[in-house]
Amino acid sequence: MSVVKQRIQINAPIERVWETIMDPNRFGEWVTIHRAVSNVSADARSKGATMDQVMHMRGTNFKVHWLLTEVDAPRLAVWQGRGPAHSRAGIRYELSNGRDGEPTVFEYVNDFHPPGGRLGAFASRFVVGAASEREAQNSLARLKSLLER
Repeated sequence: MSVVKQRIQINAPIERVWETIMDPNRFGEWVTIHRAVSNVSADARSKGATMDQVMHMRGTNFKVHWLLTEVDAPRLAVWQGRGPAHSRAGIRYELSNGRDGEPTVFEYVNDFHPPGGRLGAFASRFVVGAASEREAQNSLARLKSLLER
C-alpha cells in the first residue's frame, strides 16, 4: 500500500473548486496522468456514480473503474477504484474554507493497493517511487493555476 497526501490553498470559492474537481470532462485540464474518461454516470456527482478512466504513468496506460462511495457537496468526495491485476485505490477530496474571500483548502489523499500483496507493495515503492507524490503535486498546482486565472 502507498498513500499520497497533498494539500493546497486555492484562491477561488469552494463551489467553483468543487464543480471543477467533480467534473470528469475537466480532468484533462488538471490531472496530469489523465488520458480519457468513459462510461460516466448521468449524475457524476452523486453517491453511486461510476466512470472508467484511462491514466498514464511510467510509460504505461491503465484503466480504472471508479465508484463514488461518499459525497457531501461541496466538502467531501470519496472514490473507490479497481484497476488492472486486482489493484485498487481510494481517493479522497476534502474541501474547506473558501468563504468571504478566504482561500479554499483542498486536501487530496490517494491510497493505492497494488496487486501481489506485500511483495507487490514492496515492489511498487521501487517501480512507482516518488512519481505518485510528484504527479499529485503537479496536478494540484495545475488546478490552482486553472482556477486562479
